[in-house]
Amino acid sequence: MVNDDRTAKAEGAGATAPGATTSAGATAAPGGGKAKGRPRGRPRSFDRETALEKALLAFWENGYEATSVSDLTRVMDIGAPSLYAAFGDKRSLFEEVVRVYGTRYGSFTDRALAEEPTAWSAVERMLREAATAYTEPGHPHGCLVVHAAANCSTPEVEQSLRDRRNANIAAFESRIRADVAAGMLPPDTDAAALARHTGAMIQGMSQQARDGASREELEAVAEIAMSIWPRTGTHTG
Repeated sequence: MVNDDRTAKAEGAGATAPGATTSAGATAAPGGGKAKGRPRGRPRSFDRETALEKALLAFWENGYEATSVSDLTRVMDIGAPSLYAAFGDKRSLFEEVVRVYGTRYGSFTDRALAEEPTAWSAVERMLREAATAYTEPGHPHGCLVVHAAANCSTPEVEQSLRDRRNANIAAFESRIRADVAAGMLPPDTDAAALARHTGAMIQGMSQQARDGASREELEAVAEIAMSIWPRTGTHTG
């Protein structure tokens, strides 16, 4: 639990009468002071993980640039000093949000690449699960890493998000090249172009989900996307 520095002190209109009990539970001494030896009131505290999830949803809904510090303090229900003390500045908070998003909401890509036996089955599963993840209720639609980059004018954040997207494309290309080497895809397969096509599909599905496309509509898009893959007689290996 982290202290919220916005908490008001028990001061204000009118002095506490001698011998009365203050809001912090201490007895007022003659002259208006508090009796020694009694505990003072503590600032209100907040749950860090709950506040972080609220920040994640705000960035996911509005993007990085359009989410101000005042927006964050409002949705997280903390003061600016507490935000800086617990998370650092806005950029540091966003970097943590992206890491949490990748683990909590965006891990289907890594799982598909790690668990499926071929590049085709991994990409097919990834696109199918993206159709579900990008449209499920309870949180903003689409992908935070894709949407947060829209209209971003902070070079470091823009580059960080670009690096994440390009890392996914590199992972797709690596799996495709491995399948070409193993004879699971034709030897003339353009691995780089096919990987970029996959990246374009996942990013496009994110925007389509933001625009209101349903899970079924995105699943149909994914099915068409997989139909253009080169064939060797089997895709599932």
